[in-house]
Amino acid sequence: MKKFEYKIQPIPTKGWMKYKQDLDALNVVLNDLGKQGWEVTVALPNLYSAGNHTTNIIILKREMTH
Repeated sequence: MKKFEYKIQPIPTKGWMKYKQDLDALNVVLNDLGKQGWEVTVALPNLYSAGNHTTNIIILKREMTH
């Protein structure tokens, strides 16, 4: 049976209050993680908790080799 490990990666932001996604930086991050075998499973948009802004995140997975 295949086994996987998971990683939570924040999406890079820019600008005042860090609300804009930095897509150039995101491309770099995703390409680097892809070279390490990580695959995006889901991207979650801005989350709010009790009125506080939290970051966008991507959840990645890769098959464990041992």
